[in-house]
Amino acid sequence: MTILIAAIIFIISLGLLVKSSDWLLYSAERIGLRFGMSPFLVGVTIVAFGTSLPELISSFVAVYQGLPDVVAGNAIGSNVANILLVTGIAVVIGKKMEVSKNLIDLDLPLLATSTAIFYMVARDGSIVFGEAIVLLISYAIYLIFSIKYEKNIDNSAVDRPSLNRKDGLFLTAGIIGLALGANYLISSISFIADYFNVAAGLVAVTAVALGTSLPELLVSVKAARAGKAEVALGNIFGSNIFNVLVVIGIPGLFATLPLDPKTLSIGLPVMLLATGLFVISGISRRLHPQEGWLFLTMYVVFIAQLFDLF
Repeated sequence: MTILIAAIIFIISLGLLVKSSDWLLYSAERIGLRFGMSPFLVGVTIVAFGTSLPELISSFVAVYQGLPDVVAGNAIGSNVANILLVTGIAVVIGKKMEVSKNLIDLDLPLLATSTAIFYMVARDGSIVFGEAIVLLISYAIYLIFSIKYEKNIDNSAVDRPSLNRKDGLFLTAGIIGLALGANYLISSISFIADYFNVAAGLVAVTAVALGTSLPELLVSVKAARAGKAEVALGNIFGSNIFNVLVVIGIPGLFATLPLDPKTLSIGLPVMLLATGLFVISGISRRLHPQEGWLFLTMYVVFIAQLFDLF
């Protein structure tokens, strides 16, 4: 295999991974609504799960193929990209985004808490079995809070879609596509990392994280253009919580997950800083374009620091 072929396989498999998650998310969301789930609960579970499927499936395959440092790099890089890149673009496009009381009351504290918990277990440079259990228990608590909060929402007017053969086809195609895409993605990462003599985690925290954040980017930009700030920001909240608690937690049950030096020294602190700024902006109840440009500038600096450009 040449580096050109590896790059082509990387791009195609990443595209397949992202598109397959869209297919699976489409069918799963309809199935959830059909069987009585509220839109709010669908959002904090199925949508968050669906937009984070590329990270989760590629993390499983990375552990199976002996590249455990990809897992933490992927999750940390995705969270940084979600806040600095996705939110930055969404705010610049949406001009000014109002933060709803729902997000401030529920999601902001839970995002801050889950990020702090992850930082505490990852700051020593690895996530072991017991720490993975802590992360998964934290996610279970998050779901309990979400379900209790959901009881205060009126769902009497919710449309329950009827299911058809198309839903089954999308569900099947999504599952198969995720498996194939993740397998070839991790294989190409291994080759690219060896070719350039860099840690596989560094490839994950940059290229893979950027690619797997595309679902969040597309959803948030579309919502920002439509003036739906709660959708644009809520999508990022749910995805980031899922990334640090579940995308790390489940693979951590099967292997110790190390953080490569760059992810530990740069990626982890930047994720903590970005989340802190995101929470502060949320508490102020609105995000302005200048904050969006600040986030985008920080992301460029983050990538430059990873590759020692200055």
